[in-house]
Amino acid sequence: MASTANGPSVAPSAAPSANHPFRIGWTAFAAVLMIFGGAMAIFEGIAAITKSSVFIATRDYVFRFNLTGWGWIHLILGIVIVLSGCALLTGAAWARVVGIVLAGLGALANFLWLPYYPLWSVVLIAINVFIIWALCANPQPEAKV
Repeated sequence: MASTANGPSVAPSAAPSANHPFRIGWTAFAAVLMIFGGAMAIFEGIAAITKSSVFIATRDYVFRFNLTGWGWIHLILGIVIVLSGCALLTGAAWARVVGIVLAGLGALANFLWLPYYPLWSVVLIAINVFIIWALCANPQPEAKV
């Protein structure tokens, strides 16, 4: 360990690396979850657009929306989430922020989807919340001197 005028300095290898396996692992896992969750939203959208008998709206729910409209919303949102997840796997810096925003929108869309398919919605909300946590858990890399 070298000493400077201001005191002992820390060896460069002791500082946490921006490429630490734990950080990279959570980002990769979040990207895979984005691709999976986006694919599930795509299937959800296709099923709603075709007006499948799978969905039965709960009566007297606080909010009620058109099933076909929600199908298109889920389909488009799912496609964008899958594309963002693929970009996150390639290491695009913008994909982290976009992934957080899209996962938040996905969680909100699935919350509003609760009257139509509660179990599927709760699972996708949990996946989206975990994606947000995994993408926010990676701190910004330290500035190199």
